[in-house]
Amino acid sequence: MEVREINIHLKRNLTKWQKFLRFNGIEVFSEKETSSIDKTFVWEENGEILATGSIAGNVLKYIAICSKVQGHGETFNSLVSKLENEAAMMGRFHLFVFTKPQYSQSFQYVGFHELAKVEQGTVLESGTPDIHDYISSLPNFNDQKESKIAGIVMNANPFTNGHRYLVETASKENDHVYVFVVSEDVSIFSFSERFKLVKAGVADLPNVIVVPGKEYMVSYATFPAYFLKDDQNVGRFQASLDATLFKEQIAKPLNITSRYLGNEPYSKTTNIYNEELNRVLPPDVEVKIIDRKKNKDQDIISATKVRAAIANDNIELVKKYVPDTTLEFIKNNWSEFQTRIKEGSIK
Repeated sequence: MEVREINIHLKRNLTKWQKFLRFNGIEVFSEKETSSIDKTFVWEENGEILATGSIAGNVLKYIAICSKVQGHGETFNSLVSKLENEAAMMGRFHLFVFTKPQYSQSFQYVGFHELAKVEQGTVLESGTPDIHDYISSLPNFNDQKESKIAGIVMNANPFTNGHRYLVETASKENDHVYVFVVSEDVSIFSFSERFKLVKAGVADLPNVIVVPGKEYMVSYATFPAYFLKDDQNVGRFQASLDATLFKEQIAKPLNITSRYLGNEPYSKTTNIYNEELNRVLPPDVEVKIIDRKKNKDQDIISATKVRAAIANDNIELVKKYVPDTTLEFIKNNWSEFQTRIKEGSIK
């Protein structure tokens, strides 16, 4: 078979590629799934596609091999090897695969390690630094195994008095608290800015440690789900996979026995996520949903309102939602954040 790279943004290539994938049971080609693809390769014989695989960031996706290919396992091995080598040439040595559970073993045979599995799908990784390196890099406590330890995962775009209240509550009720800051740079406030503001906002709480979530606590909604059927609930799948990964790979080795969340009166998506955490994490990890904090005007505090206030050039409203550490940083970079919001969107 001949192996070549194709540009799926050309209609003739896209049509042929999608037809092959549909024939092999993959039917989802939303912009969210395909726009992140950097490279796509096809294995052809007499102009007919017999296998394909793509690289999107550090994720291998849209991997499929026609059932009539002889030496299916050998083709699979060479396909994955090709994608890994191409990723390495792009400087990507730590890779993830999201796939149907029945294909997990095939990826494990070629060096991938399963991180989490739910009924609809599984996530695996290969390369370094891996999950064990990540856990080893996190601070530990002398009394880790005997302590009551909580975990909080937050984006904090930006850090508000509501975030502070959530962390403070966990701090009072536990010996130690890990605050994991989502590491993706897809927000108005960059990861480094958000991380700095969270650390500054909880600096007076001695039993709280702020750490980066790295690739293991990204926005769960970005998990690839192209291999699901159109009628399957993508949001619930992504949330359950995220919760399972946290429970098995993060909470267990760190002895985290509770996870704190803010309740969500406005977002259906976040409510689904909270429901899945409640379904997946107990009894090993208790889920504690804390009522959202209100300001003096009895207005629920949210980062969304802070970003809207910046967009509307209303510093007085920002003051009602954020601690002094966040306020000072926003004031010093006011025009920059207004520009970011105007050029992008209020996420």
